[in-house]
Amino acid sequence: MENISKDDIRYKEAERQVKKIKGFYTSLFVYFAVNIFILYLNYRDLKPGETIWQIKYFTLPFFWGIAVVIHAMRTFISGFMLGNNWEERKIRELMDKEKQP
Repeated sequence: MENISKDDIRYKEAERQVKKIKGFYTSLFVYFAVNIFILYLNYRDLKPGETIWQIKYFTLPFFWGIAVVIHAMRTFISGFMLGNNWEERKIRELMDKEKQP
């Protein structure tokens, strides 16, 4: 196995990707934990004859779920939102603006 320096660009890129994946998994855990808790509270407060399968109980998980899916796509699909190497291009653009008088 080759010795990789922490200053290596590949190492920094991999480290950044690992942080993105960890952030996604944290968000996913919070999504499931909060929604299970909310569904439990709603189930506990049901009146006789009511069912948990009403649309009002699933609007929060549905729309929050859309956000989680977008987060997953940004994490696991390269260049999903802003394209490949967007950060590098933006940094170069800003640096070039500072060079100009």
